[in-house]
Amino acid sequence: MAEIKNALYAQSGGVTAVINASACGVIETARKNSDKIANVYAGRNGIIGALTEDLIDTSYETDADIASLKFTPSGAFGSCRYKLKGFEENIAQYERLMEIFKAHNIGYFFYNGGGDSADTCHKISTLSEKMNLPIHAIHIPKTVDNDLPITDVCPGFGSVAKYIAISTREASYDVLSMAKTSTKVFVIEVMGRHAGWIAAAGGLAADQENDIPIVILFPEIEFNQDTFLAKVDANVKKYEYCSVVVSEGARWSDGKFLAEQGTRDAFGHAQLGGAAPVVANMIKEALGYKYHWAVADYLQRSARHIASKTDVEQAYALGKAAVDMAIAGENAVMPTIVRKSDSPYVWGIGKAKLEDIANIEKMMPKEFITDDGFGITEACRRYLLPLIEGEDYPPYKNGMPEYITLKNKSVKKILNTEFKL
Repeated sequence: MAEIKNALYAQSGGVTAVINASACGVIETARKNSDKIANVYAGRNGIIGALTEDLIDTSYETDADIASLKFTPSGAFGSCRYKLKGFEENIAQYERLMEIFKAHNIGYFFYNGGGDSADTCHKISTLSEKMNLPIHAIHIPKTVDNDLPITDVCPGFGSVAKYIAISTREASYDVLSMAKTSTKVFVIEVMGRHAGWIAAAGGLAADQENDIPIVILFPEIEFNQDTFLAKVDANVKKYEYCSVVVSEGARWSDGKFLAEQGTRDAFGHAQLGGAAPVVANMIKEALGYKYHWAVADYLQRSARHIASKTDVEQAYALGKAAVDMAIAGENAVMPTIVRKSDSPYVWGIGKAKLEDIANIEKMMPKEFITDDGFGITEACRRYLLPLIEGEDYPPYKNGMPEYITLKNKSVKKILNTEFKL
């Protein structure tokens, strides 16, 4: 009889309102398959926990507490922005991981993250084969940016889209009420480094019953200041006010971000933040309109209180599917969401090879952006609307959502050697 192996689960990159739902799917499914998976360990602060042998033993958590993960935002085990280098650049990192896997009898690795995480997962799978240490490495998609290829949608995006659509509508109503004598333009900055999916969600604030003038600035469309100001001015003259949704990744024709700060994060990406005040000041200086601006920042990705039910269900389903695929013998793959119908919205679980996922970004299709570059088309609306459908409120206590904090007890170290990151 084959030896029962342990599993290692890790969270990576910016967290979301539903990444813990995927963790819940992984752990609950593994517990139902205890004849195949002995225990689920979690990397404390993501892959860093794996490298430093700082592992969490999830067996100390009750079934009820694990179930509560489905309602809890952010990363229950801690995440990190730490990208493993290529084999040739730092083979020691990968050898260290193999040592950890071997020492703790790990035969399954579930990495919950975006494109960089898919790349890491793929490398680990490749090296484990070379070193004759069988590891079933499965990537679980997660990114609010919705920029992973092949999958119809990435868990985390639907809830951010819902938050931004609602916030844009509510703020627009506020501005409208004051526009006669006060603020005429509201600017909200949303996440999205290269892909404008979150910005597009702001367009859902307007529909047949809500005639709201919204201008969207996408990363996919070169920013033209004159055209933009003319659009805002026309909206104010017609409606008395205008709402602007600007992606943090909006950029000039030379490729430089409107919000670029000149610094870079741990993944080597340009540090962004500040597109909203840049745009708002343009409006003030050129048109003289009073404005207010806001940066949604962490609020948009942590808003579990208004999460999309569709998003929660898909996040859980992909965590479950990852375990099902691993114990079925799959390796170097990622479970995906397959859209079967827009209306009614019908979806299922598919599968993609990690070599087709890693380091590839899915941008907004041209047909999703209006010809003037400032709005969303009906095709985009048909794509987005099912993803924000439904409410899945967490339990409340004393007027506040009740979230779980796990025990996160450490696994006893076996190697007990220091490793320099």
